[in-house]
Amino acid sequence: MPTILITGCSSGYGRHIAQHFLDRGWTVIATMRTPRTDVFSPSDRLRILPLDVTKSDSIHAAFEAAGPIDALVNNAGIGVVGAFEATPMEHIRKVFETNTFGTMAMTQAAIPGMRERGSGVIVNVTSSVTLAPMPLAAAYTASKQAIQGFTQSLAHELATFGIAAKLVEPGYAPTTRFAANSDIDVMDLLPGAYLDFARPIFEAFASPAMVTRESDVAEAVWHAVTDGTAQARYPAGADAVALAAAA
Repeated sequence: MPTILITGCSSGYGRHIAQHFLDRGWTVIATMRTPRTDVFSPSDRLRILPLDVTKSDSIHAAFEAAGPIDALVNNAGIGVVGAFEATPMEHIRKVFETNTFGTMAMTQAAIPGMRERGSGVIVNVTSSVTLAPMPLAAAYTASKQAIQGFTQSLAHELATFGIAAKLVEPGYAPTTRFAANSDIDVMDLLPGAYLDFARPIFEAFASPAMVTRESDVAEAVWHAVTDGTAQARYPAGADAVALAAAA
């Protein structure tokens, strides 16, 4: 019975990815900064572990408790929307610590076991901001673009050991808590000089032509982990698929 470890499972994509794999017979290790027992129905194939991807001791403890895994999904992330000029560098570093360095640290921790077994899949969840430039998302885009390049380069060296490194690129999902895990209010990142520029952007966000559902991302991750192909990138959601096709 294969085992998958997923980060950021308390809500949103992570929660749906975990449930998707549980429903298909996998053993799931669902990790969260603060474990919650009310997120999933009890299952003998589910383990909920504490994990803060920005702390090396937390990562080490999670992998020790998890044991061998067949797949890793780096989903945990922080959203940030606003004018770059107004975004404190302290907050930008916090975004990179989770979105970029946290993903790298988790990947580095997973590689030895997979290399020794000669198999494994690592899926890094980025964003459609890597498919097309989007306004008011400069810092967030930078944190995800770094993982885009990291994963594509890493895939070459890991393939030598039978390990796949892949990308899932979700679009805009209004039903998730994007930016809710940030400790800065969006309006604090929009000085008066930017309000006229930002207004139509937020109006467009309020009534998008196409969106991404959590189930779209779960399905894309499922294919990335299980399809056994050399495909490297998996846009997830109608809007992301359209952007990828136009790129």
